[in-house]
Amino acid sequence: MQKPALRGCARRRGTFNAFPLNRIQSSTAPQHALHPELALEGAWRVVVLNDPVNLMSYVVLVFQKVLGFDEPTARRHMLEVHELGRSVVWTGLREKAEHYSYTLQQWHLSAILEPDEAH
Repeated sequence: MQKPALRGCARRRGTFNAFPLNRIQSSTAPQHALHPELALEGAWRVVVLNDPVNLMSYVVLVFQKVLGFDEPTARRHMLEVHELGRSVVWTGLREKAEHYSYTLQQWHLSAILEPDEAH
């Protein structure tokens, strides 16, 4: 009878080849506190990518509804997406950028976040 294969652990002669916990030394632990909130700070960009599905008029409508653009601004960003393949539609703090990106995705637009190194 064959023993079942184990995922994530290498088997050698009936024992697991896992790193023993008693060999972990405290000197390998970081000596300073990590600050995960620093990754959230700074400026982030919401970028809308071109897709072959949505009509241009629909994209203009979504920009007006979600981002509050007036028609000329929404049309300018739509043409930028259409001609260049992408347009930065909003820049600011990450939490608000995530909100806009998620909302645009709910309206079936391709939106991504990028860090804004310019600020």
